[in-house]
Amino acid sequence: MKTIIITGASSGIGRVTAEHFLDQGWRVGLVARRAERLAAIVHDNAVHLPCDVTDEAAVDAAFGQFGHLDVLFNNAGMFGPQTTIDEITLTDWQQVVDVNLTGMFLSARAAFRQMRQQTPQGGRIINNGSISAHTPREGSTCYTATKHGVSGLTKTLSLDGRGFDIACGQIDIGNARTDLVTNLEKTRKAQGLDPLPSMAVEDVARSVFHMANLPPEANVQTMMVMASKMPHIGRG
Repeated sequence: MKTIIITGASSGIGRVTAEHFLDQGWRVGLVARRAERLAAIVHDNAVHLPCDVTDEAAVDAAFGQFGHLDVLFNNAGMFGPQTTIDEITLTDWQQVVDVNLTGMFLSARAAFRQMRQQTPQGGRIINNGSISAHTPREGSTCYTATKHGVSGLTKTLSLDGRGFDIACGQIDIGNARTDLVTNLEKTRKAQGLDPLPSMAVEDVARSVFHMANLPPEANVQTMMVMASKMPHIGRG
């Protein structure tokens, strides 16, 4: 049975992706802070691993108790304040960096360690980047800066993992219908802006599954999956 750990598995992209992998017969480690939400995901192959991805000891303990690991979907993240940089507090900035960058580092480190030491050696890490790693939207200083950092992490892991048969790729998602996008919609509506083009979260889950299910000699280095009518391509 193939195995995967998914961080941020209690809601949004993480939860829908976890349910998709469970439906496909994978053993799935579910990582998130809110244990009560993880408990709602009931399946024989689901392993509940409640922990805060910013807590080094908790992350190492969660990965350590899971056992053999084929794939990590490094997904946990947050958007942070939607405003200009002069209105962002240092506390707000540090919170987003802690979750989006430090949390992703800690989870990748734990997965890399496990994949390097296990027999057979190797595995795959899939980092959840963002379309913001290419083209930001207004008021996204914290989020966009951290997602550029994720891109650097992905490339470095790809290089460092080659000698241990550890592949690393990144999925950059644009406007899947999650709580994050719903909250952005509310802000835009209050500002009198047009609705955001969006897509079903299930389309993201299928994309992650494709990346995860490749044979060891193949890797999707970067994949961008986005709502078809997003104004990402083109110029005014």
